[in-house]
Amino acid sequence: MPPALTRRRLLGTAGALGLATALPAPSPHAAASPDPADWPAVLDQARGQTVHWAAWAGDDKINRHIVWIGDRVGDRFGITLRHVKVADIAKVITRLLAERAAGRRDDGGRVDLLWINGENFLTAKDAGLLFGPFATALPNWRFVDPVATPTVATDFTVPTEGYESPWGLSQFTLAYDSARLPDPPTTLRALGDRIRANPGRFTYPAPPDFLGSSFLKQALYDLTPDPAVLVRPVAQAGFEAATAPLWAWLADIHPHLWRHGRDFPASGPDLRRLLADGEVDVYLSFHPSDASSAIAQGLVPPSVRTVMFEGGTLGNSHFVAIPATAPSRAGALVVADFLLSPDAQIKKLRPDVWGDDTVLSLARLSAEDRARLAAVPLGPATLPVDARPPALPEPHPSWTTALETAWLRRHGSGE
Repeated sequence: MPPALTRRRLLGTAGALGLATALPAPSPHAAASPDPADWPAVLDQARGQTVHWAAWAGDDKINRHIVWIGDRVGDRFGITLRHVKVADIAKVITRLLAERAAGRRDDGGRVDLLWINGENFLTAKDAGLLFGPFATALPNWRFVDPVATPTVATDFTVPTEGYESPWGLSQFTLAYDSARLPDPPTTLRALGDRIRANPGRFTYPAPPDFLGSSFLKQALYDLTPDPAVLVRPVAQAGFEAATAPLWAWLADIHPHLWRHGRDFPASGPDLRRLLADGEVDVYLSFHPSDASSAIAQGLVPPSVRTVMFEGGTLGNSHFVAIPATAPSRAGALVVADFLLSPDAQIKKLRPDVWGDDTVLSLARLSAEDRARLAAVPLGPATLPVDARPPALPEPHPSWTTALETAWLRRHGSGE
């Protein structure tokens, strides 16, 4: 465990997916459900609570940032934040579904906060697993503008309806080493040409890793005959026709991938390490400032830069949600609100911290906070916001599941 993760208010971490032994026993008593409209009462109830936050733990810089969050909510609100480190939040949703099937309905759960979006949110929302609605009642929601930034209120085409609160903005980005690749591909067609002309110099994470699945969806947008169908729930009758060009394109490039497409990196950080080691020329990210952050941490060469496809790349917000069975719901509300604070959003924007784009509206911030936000150096590899192509809407969550299943059937064996 990195030393930073042992600091005082982050009491411990669960091993990846090891929730059963890391979390406390279910609470036998139901407490009064907090009302976010009565914020002073929420703050009083939250003081002294321990919030177990199930969050992806695949990136050290994000883990360190969660430590910082734990320190701040501890100092300001008397909350102990415990990072439950998971490799896939879907495993937590499966546990919540099992708790619901077992009849647990009160605050007897084992998780208080979830880092969530996409198909996992749809599953949890449809199954009634979430507390709320709460997001628009948070005090710091006043800094959010869902009209100007629709993804803060719509998750992969699914209205959030206040059952999750936005934490950051993301857009699909390609990072490349300009010392080896001075003319990076700016379209999927150009990427395919590059792959075939330079065997072994490109790969992508294996789905269902989030970035691997995102690569499939990005390619599908560019290849499918009618991209408009992607915002509707997938129907098997339309799936084969819509995805046939994607599978043909993958079949064409796979023999030219790193290790001939027989092996794939497990995650985005693993792919980034391949670039740092000189094995590939491009790595994928869903954070436009990831490369600048990696440069600041000495993880990639300073010659790394970023590019986005000319026609647009996938964009979304990521969120936190509160399980209906959370024993520390008041504490979870306070943490969710802190994540929306200008202090937390400005800290997270810094490439040496994370480089995650803010969900806050500049027009709704004070002049002082606007100046603080504008003063954050985005780093040498980050495309300015006004130089980025449009953010494409995420497909309906059902497409993600269908694409992952189909990819695993075709390529999961490494063939």
